[in-house]
Amino acid sequence: MQLQQLAYFVAVAETRHFTHAAERMRVAQPSLSKQIKALETDLGAPLFSRARGNVTLTPAGEALLPLARRMLADADTARREVGELAGLRRGRVRLGATPSLCAGLLADALARFHRDYPGIELLVEEGGSRDLVRALARGQLDLALIILPLQGDDPSLVTEEILRENLVVVSPSHARGRVRKPYIRIDELRGRPMVMFRRGYDLREATLNACRQAGFEPRFAVEGGEMDAVLRFVEAGLGIAVVPSMVLDGRPGLTGTPLVPPGLSRTIALAHRKDVEPTRAAQAFRATLLFYLAEAAHERSLPPGVELITPISPNP
Repeated sequence: MQLQQLAYFVAVAETRHFTHAAERMRVAQPSLSKQIKALETDLGAPLFSRARGNVTLTPAGEALLPLARRMLADADTARREVGELAGLRRGRVRLGATPSLCAGLLADALARFHRDYPGIELLVEEGGSRDLVRALARGQLDLALIILPLQGDDPSLVTEEILRENLVVVSPSHARGRVRKPYIRIDELRGRPMVMFRRGYDLREATLNACRQAGFEPRFAVEGGEMDAVLRFVEAGLGIAVVPSMVLDGRPGLTGTPLVPPGLSRTIALAHRKDVEPTRAAQAFRATLLFYLAEAAHERSLPPGVELITPISPNP
């Protein structure tokens, strides 16, 4: 089994077409087909079903695909790690983060890291925690800022709690629909139109669970949005939503109302795969991020409702 064969296999699996896969890999189609056949012979099972021109994965192919993706990602990480031995003058960090963090704290930390390590490429993937956990497991990310607790324990990940942030009820700042109280109880959301995140979004699950524990099902005015869309819908007066407090910075059209104590909060953690040591570039980013957060906490410049979890150390 060769890495090149696995790369050809993944290309065919993703395109469902041998010719298109060959074009992607910049190789002649007969050569690609020959390598796939050699891989099937080596593994002792067909990987594709080619009935009537339709290319689909066999059960053996379905089993191999996530493993092949991980092996290719790990090989790429190994090449970059060796290249970084010259002293972090080059390299890459693949970072995942939730939309609220991308819109809030992360930008300044990324700017500081880029200033200190201008030769290191930064790739940021925005998504919900569940999507980011899957990307970490597939080897597509080096680090990810995710929300705890995970939906079921994942023994393949190492998580490090770094921040805790409060959730607030957000409403439009104009008169229609605005929450005019200093605090609000979850049960006061009963019957009010709500703007709800898409399925699989952590904030959706947190809101639904809180409402159900209070004895009611929320009434949806709009559902299915990402963070920016939800905030815009609330600004337009379509309903209210439960969001992290940090996303309200710079949005005068929105009013955030805290929930009656103990309220709702969530924990942000930095995660990486347990079976792969983070690259030197990823370790450098971790140190930069934690130092930036510790400095912001000391200077009391963290967004309202966000607190640093201690003890926290920039040492990897």
